[in-house]
Amino acid sequence: MRKFLVVLDDTRECLNAMRFAALRAAHTGGGVTILSIISPEDVQHFVGVADLMRQEARERIEAHFEVFAKWMRDRQGISPELVIREGEPVGEILSLIRDDPEIGVLVLGAGTDKSGPGPLVTQMSRSSGNLPIPITIVPGDISKERLESIT
Repeated sequence: MRKFLVVLDDTRECLNAMRFAALRAAHTGGGVTILSIISPEDVQHFVGVADLMRQEARERIEAHFEVFAKWMRDRQGISPELVIREGEPVGEILSLIRDDPEIGVLVLGAGTDKSGPGPLVTQMSRSSGNLPIPITIVPGDISKERLESIT
């Protein structure tokens, strides 16, 4: 089964990327893998404190994931898979793509502010010529109705 890989983070544009991936998976008989990455900067403390911070980050990610997962299950009939990794985003995305041969499309949401589409979209776009899968970049300000009509 072909899976759509989406990155779960705290950005607003993440929502449209999730919607797009779920809708495309539902229409094509695919699946969705949601990747959330814990940044090394978020847990750089003494060992005991770092472990506690890592656990808190995981709990926050799982709660955030469950909101999207419930919507995907209830509305689209898709049961997404959650993968949590720790490291630098681009490296972890590329690693997961190599590790899971069923991932067929990377879906990213583009930011809408004046600074550009966001660091992840910028970095992954630079690497797109060497990726083994295509990238779909979903505009951050596209309406829900328009998104549904094009998927």
